[in-house]
Amino acid sequence: MLVVMRKDATDEQIHRVVDAIRKIGLIPHPIPGSMRTSIGVTGNIGRVNADHIGGMAGVLEIIHVTKPFKLTSREMIPEQTVIEIGDAQFGEGNPVIIAGPCAVESYEQMTTTASAVAEMGADMLRGGAFKPRTSPYSFQGMGLEGLKILNAARMRTGLPVVSEALDIESFPLVERYVDVIQIGARNMQNFELLRRAGRSKKPVLLKRGISATINEFLLAAEYVMSEGNYNVILCERGIRTYSNHSRFTLDIGAIPELRSLTHLPIIVDPSHAAGKRSTVIPLARASLAVGSDGLIIEVHPNPAEAVSDGPQSLTFDMFREFMSEVRQTPVRSRLVKEVLT
Repeated sequence: MLVVMRKDATDEQIHRVVDAIRKIGLIPHPIPGSMRTSIGVTGNIGRVNADHIGGMAGVLEIIHVTKPFKLTSREMIPEQTVIEIGDAQFGEGNPVIIAGPCAVESYEQMTTTASAVAEMGADMLRGGAFKPRTSPYSFQGMGLEGLKILNAARMRTGLPVVSEALDIESFPLVERYVDVIQIGARNMQNFELLRRAGRSKKPVLLKRGISATINEFLLAAEYVMSEGNYNVILCERGIRTYSNHSRFTLDIGAIPELRSLTHLPIIVDPSHAAGKRSTVIPLARASLAVGSDGLIIEVHPNPAEAVSDGPQSLTFDMFREFMSEVRQTPVRSRLVKEVLT
């Protein structure tokens, strides 16, 4: 349910409505807008009889949200959410580019990459300190030392840092060192981890699970937002299908569908979908063409020697060439033509 307040509603009237919602055992979520304040309501199982709230001073109307997800829905928050991290603005219109290696391997590898992608125009730096791997014998990340290296790279370049939190135990450590906390595809339905991310004051980058539907994806984001953290960036990274020509199948159609359903920013990870560097850039172009708010791309100084995801990591030269395209304007209209031809 959404309580829409009048444009001239006073703070006192808004507070009274919030208190009235709490008194009937529901959870109010005040949502300031450019024109008026609305109050999202969660915690109800069925339709709420809100006639008495609808008659309160300052209330314009009551809207019953029909989707199973509430706080993530455009029905509840029609205005596009813009999330600012450093100089980057997710959802503002210009694509935000996050770049860096799959895993932090050494101080030299990370700082070299950070300096290179910053010079080429990247907005943010990625790098895994804790790595979820299919095999228990694969490289699991450098942990705390990796986080310290990421921090050094941030200090050197000024780029905000994105890195993944694997579990509740390590969450506070990651939270301390990074600017954006990534919840990976394997953890999209780790509900306790999602709740913990919802209690953080850091923005969350949530990746779609490899077999997740759109509704499941948005409900995972709902877990984060229901705990009070509204700074959620959605990331489409490919799903598992019968196709065997790529690591995963990038669900390009999910981007415009998500755009119609949610106000949250949406970015794409073409690297994990592709699994090979030769198709990363074409998938990145297609993602921008259909309206993605940004990209998260794996870049490595020497992909042949990478300890994780080398085959899908771009070289510096490839990333430089791609960035020369992205930073031209208008990006999306030009890329649409390239995709179609």
